[in-house]
Amino acid sequence: MDNSSMKHGAFGWFELMTTDVEGAKTFYKNLFGWEYETVPIPGSEYTMVKVDGVAVAGIMGQPDECKGMNPSWDIYITVNDVDATVKSITELGGKILRPAFDIPGVGRFCVLQDPQGAELMAMTYLEK
Repeated sequence: MDNSSMKHGAFGWFELMTTDVEGAKTFYKNLFGWEYETVPIPGSEYTMVKVDGVAVAGIMGQPDECKGMNPSWDIYITVNDVDATVKSITELGGKILRPAFDIPGVGRFCVLQDPQGAELMAMTYLEK
């Protein structure tokens, strides 16, 4: 991730949640030539998508709380303070679909829905 994606309001990360990680990896490798690096996460694995050796996105299996949902690409928008963002979301007419919580070693994020129904994530990354 480069520094421009770490600025408030920037597109910080993209992530595919899918029911078929290996099938998705094969499809996107053949389509875009993506490279992968699989890393362990608690209770599962996470696949880093790389272009020219640089991590640009991730692929993961659907967690239990998402079972039954269609696979989807998720967008993470970088924010300075995810908890302040949560407050603003509801004030501006949006909804919180998953309250802010911590991802150990990564940061804190929430899942939100804008007033038109589009879903995305807001993320405050840990400073490294």
